[in-house]
Amino acid sequence: MKFTFVTLFSELIYPYFGGSILSRAKETGIITIECVNPRDFSLDKYKKVDDYKVGGGAGLLMSPQPLFDTLKEIVRKESDAYFVFLQPAAKSFTQQDAKRLAGKRHIVFICGRYEGIDERVVESWADEVFSIGDFVVTGGELPALCMCDAISRMLKNVLGNEESLLEESFESLSLEAPSFTRPNIYNQDAVPSDFLKGNHAIISRLKNRMAHAKTYFHRPELEKKVKTYNKRKSYEK
Repeated sequence: MKFTFVTLFSELIYPYFGGSILSRAKETGIITIECVNPRDFSLDKYKKVDDYKVGGGAGLLMSPQPLFDTLKEIVRKESDAYFVFLQPAAKSFTQQDAKRLAGKRHIVFICGRYEGIDERVVESWADEVFSIGDFVVTGGELPALCMCDAISRMLKNVLGNEESLLEESFESLSLEAPSFTRPNIYNQDAVPSDFLKGNHAIISRLKNRMAHAKTYFHRPELEKKVKTYNKRKSYEK
């Protein structure tokens, strides 16, 4: 799978893939990473890619011409490119989106800077627009990397143990249950005794209860979704 980052700062992108799981995925060819700089397509003699807002307002926007020509060139080379824009004013990216987007062959992340991107670029080119939360960051590179990481984990052979995907948070609406490692007692705080008895059915039930308790505490809105889903499933029976 190919990921292209349209960014003014490729130096923020490439180091992220220099270690750990995604580094191995890149080395084995499961994922390919490319950065394209809109400044290379600017027709301005100083290679400007930004301009003042029409109608006034603080800050600068990324102007349409460099981005239009950048995206045209990407499509010219690969017609099946799927364009994803990162903006605070957009729907939230979820685990289900990561799973769905893992079926694409080539995803292009358009990383905004300054005060954002001229809306005509978004309206003309966006296949989807995502936010990673109700907050604002300096540019689209971090959100794009978050999404790329989440999507890549869905690809076959990226994780060493494919079964770990089934236990992760959000796979069943609930958060992942708490996990423990050795020693069994640390600072007078013990691992739940049922985890030590080897009865996998009991452990599974305990993990399920702990997952629901954790979800209720940290993300009560998700717990409501779980109850609604379970109630609907009981009606279907």
